[in-house]
Amino acid sequence: MLKNNCLSTMKQYLPFLLFLAKFFGSYILLTLAYKFYLNQFDAASNELDGITQAVSNQVERSSNLLQFDVQIHPSTKEAATQIWFNDQLVAKIIEGCNSISVILLFAAFIIAFSTNWIRTAAYILLGSFIIYFFNILRIDWLIWALYYYPEQKRLLHDIVFPLIIYGMVLVLWLAWIFKFSKK
Repeated sequence: MLKNNCLSTMKQYLPFLLFLAKFFGSYILLTLAYKFYLNQFDAASNELDGITQAVSNQVERSSNLLQFDVQIHPSTKEAATQIWFNDQLVAKIIEGCNSISVILLFAAFIIAFSTNWIRTAAYILLGSFIIYFFNILRIDWLIWALYYYPEQKRLLHDIVFPLIIYGMVLVLWLAWIFKFSKK
């Protein structure tokens, strides 16, 4: 009797348990791969990883396209890129600003709700591109906002602009669940 109850309970919660296993398993594997990538760079010598450097360069180009007088310079004190707007230091870009950790979280959730691997891989690629693109725009807007409203730095950096990127992830997750996952 007890054995049958345990089996029926396991059967009832199996989809949820599989979701958790796929989510945490993929998140751990993706995070370990990313950490392996980051370990190739010497942060103690102020060496910036290639993805963060690419984000910095793209922020400079996109800001200039938006008619912002933005220049980037390597930091001499840490693994970061300094962002200068109208000849004033307004921000820095560090590894945590490159959106990769957000993309890994996004991808793990999509994998956990995966159906067809081709559809899943395509959606992860598309969603990652959208998150990456919006992260560049988010940094552009943040540079502008920090220049004109420096007294609001904590609110802007810690609350408003993270809401933009995590809001985008939420919209992508909901689209996957209700439109594409077929579960």
